[in-house]
Amino acid sequence: MPSGTKTGAIRAGMGGWTFEPWDASFYPEKLAKAKQLHYASRQVPTIEVNGTYYSTFKPPTFAKWAADAPDGFVFSLKAIRFATNRRVLAEAGESVQRFLSSGLTELGEKLGPILWQFAPTKKFDADDFGAFLKLLPEKQDGVALRHAVEVRTDSFVVPEFATLCRAANVAIVYADHEKYPAIADVTGDFVYARLQTGSDDEPTCYAPKALDAWAKRARIWAEGKAPGDLRRADPGSEAKVAPRDVFVYFITSGKERAPHGAMAFMERVGSG
Repeated sequence: MPSGTKTGAIRAGMGGWTFEPWDASFYPEKLAKAKQLHYASRQVPTIEVNGTYYSTFKPPTFAKWAADAPDGFVFSLKAIRFATNRRVLAEAGESVQRFLSSGLTELGEKLGPILWQFAPTKKFDADDFGAFLKLLPEKQDGVALRHAVEVRTDSFVVPEFATLCRAANVAIVYADHEKYPAIADVTGDFVYARLQTGSDDEPTCYAPKALDAWAKRARIWAEGKAPGDLRRADPGSEAKVAPRDVFVYFITSGKERAPHGAMAFMERVGSG
């Protein structure tokens, strides 16, 4: 990258830090469970927390996570399912606020994007989805919030969806998945990608050439541009060119090798 070029930070990680096979494939031998976050957060610069999707955590838990992780580390949090798994999204206000006020701001500067994930059965309704986006505040307890939405049906692959997210400054998650749609429109002031087609047979989760390609795309995103080889819902619209932070997570498929995928990815992009 040319000297002086402005670029956002690129961070890659995996989903969570507790996974039994990692006791042998990732963590040092005999490392105590209580020290796994301390170790993991020094191997990758970010982790996506899945547990917050299923249950509510209390402020002391978030504070402990923040204390265990080093300066510069960032947690992304998957929002509680009760806010997104509902027929009428416009009625999610109470669930959204309960989640956001549960203590997650104890993470402070280590609080990364909030991931709002929708069920594979949820279809796009412009009015209802637009109403949901208006429920997502810019701040909580004085801490700035960044929101990303992951949708899982082709009904969202329409320009109206990208327009709504762009107006709300909400990122559309790019999902590299076998079944769910991949939508690469840049709609927020950061980019969020979930790479989900890795393999446990591949030492680095994704093959080296695939990692090279994703690292190249991440650098393009960080510079504020959009990769030309990924599908968009609104190909006729271009995002404003401005440096953006990029979050890349190795998730689900190939989970045993996910930490190694994130580390190999970070070797390719350097410090971002």
